[in-house]
Amino acid sequence: MLRSIVVFILLLGVRASARFFFRLREDWMPTKPKEMADDARIVAILNHTSLYEPLIAGFASTKLLWRFARHGVLPVAEKTMNRPIGLFFKFLVRHTVTVTRQRDSTWQDVLSKIDDRALVVILPEGRMKRRDGLDSKGRPMTVRTGIAEILEALPDGRILTVYSGGLHHIQAPGERFPRPLKPILCRFEMIDIVEFKAQIAAKFPDLKFRAAVVAELTERRDAYCPTELQPPPTPKQG
Repeated sequence: MLRSIVVFILLLGVRASARFFFRLREDWMPTKPKEMADDARIVAILNHTSLYEPLIAGFASTKLLWRFARHGVLPVAEKTMNRPIGLFFKFLVRHTVTVTRQRDSTWQDVLSKIDDRALVVILPEGRMKRRDGLDSKGRPMTVRTGIAEILEALPDGRILTVYSGGLHHIQAPGERFPRPLKPILCRFEMIDIVEFKAQIAAKFPDLKFRAAVVAELTERRDAYCPTELQPPPTPKQG
């Protein structure tokens, strides 16, 4: 419990900093639910552009932050955890799991932390987008199958999907200092896991489950991540 309290205090500090130093602008598809903490099982942040994405906590409710503190599971790349900032990520949620780029035992460590109370925070692309729109090795940004493996382990609940407008204007990879007072744009969607699985099965009948998840989330990322907050497009039905 002591660790959970320490994590919760840190999260409250991150939220306060986000709200004080930046201009948070949000949009919901279709509308913001009255409650988003109780049955959310995954928080998926699409369009990964910066290690400053914890500032998205500025949009979170106190109840959701408390769930992060008590039951959060956060996979973090080994490269990031080996940097000084890794200590910060270690205390950002209840369980921070270091993962490599390989499909090895480190990913099994993530899956082993997913129980009936876990709240998994994941960046499905698995690496950061540079200013040229590619990753650090010059490859197109794609959704990886890790989130599909997590979905396979969850029979129900909801995904809190965060379509980020990107944070390069605050701090791009390789830059030393952030720029305060900038807007942070996010579009949010709550997706029922059971309905999502049924929709992608109907939409992509020729694809296996993991490939269908990757295809659907890639489409959603490209369609819904905001460059400015305007009325959102209507989500496609399966």
